[in-house]
Amino acid sequence: MRLADRLAQMETALAAMLEELQDLRMQVLALDAQNEQLRLQLYAQKDHREGHEHLTRLYEEGFHICPAHFASGRAEGEDCLFCLSFLQRRQRPE
Repeated sequence: MRLADRLAQMETALAAMLEELQDLRMQVLALDAQNEQLRLQLYAQKDHREGHEHLTRLYEEGFHICPAHFASGRAEGEDCLFCLSFLQRRQRPE
């Protein structure tokens, strides 16, 4: 294979990677905006019961509610032990 052909292949691969990088950046921006919206909704809750119900609803919709991964999506059908533990602690009378 000629050097010029190899260079053309590398340029094509680089262009594809740059396009994919741009797509990923757009996805990150969208997820950041969604994350901020979820945080605002959560912190807008004044009543602790309402807050707990909201956290439960977020978890049931497929989002983490544990501090380590708050508002990031969970894999479909998979539970998070940290989230479940967090929910159980919130259910206990204070």
